[in-house]
Amino acid sequence: MEYYCRHRPENWLDPIPLTDLFPGASTMEVDLGCGKGRFLLARARRHPEIPILGIDRMLTRIRKIDNRARRMKLTNLRLLRIEGAYAVSYLLPPESVSTYYIFFPDPWPKKRHHGNRMFSDLFLQALVRTLAPGGCLHVATDHRPYFEEIRELLEGCSALTGIQPYIPDEEERTDFERWYHGKTEIGRCSFKKG
Repeated sequence: MEYYCRHRPENWLDPIPLTDLFPGASTMEVDLGCGKGRFLLARARRHPEIPILGIDRMLTRIRKIDNRARRMKLTNLRLLRIEGAYAVSYLLPPESVSTYYIFFPDPWPKKRHHGNRMFSDLFLQALVRTLAPGGCLHVATDHRPYFEEIRELLEGCSALTGIQPYIPDEEERTDFERWYHGKTEIGRCSFKKG
């Protein structure tokens, strides 16, 4: 099983066809910034019928997840090593994502670094473009000021409607969530397209 997505060099500026990732699938779930893969692997194991793509920019993380996925014989999981906002903006096809999970994105807490944050108007446009009709977006972070900024941005989008926040169970909690659980309030919000 090929867990890494290998984009064809002759089309490297085009979106990756969904059928190249998951033959026969009409949509997929995306764990954006999948980190060490705790949530991603638990989700893929629990729902073998759902195609799920893990995206992270760190090669060491992707390799570790790949090794674990192979040992677990997960056939519904693919991995893409690239910066998340770039992948959403340029590589994911329109209306191809049924669900985005964006848990604990880097808050870049220093004011002079805020321009590096993932969530922006342009990123939001890319999320909406790639979400399938009725698709969902789930966000969680322990950084309260960044959470308020994200929620305000998403609430201001006419294409999205707020829904009950997604709360993972113990098995699906990310390493960050396990670390912060009970120590600080975790901001959560979820939205649906359409």
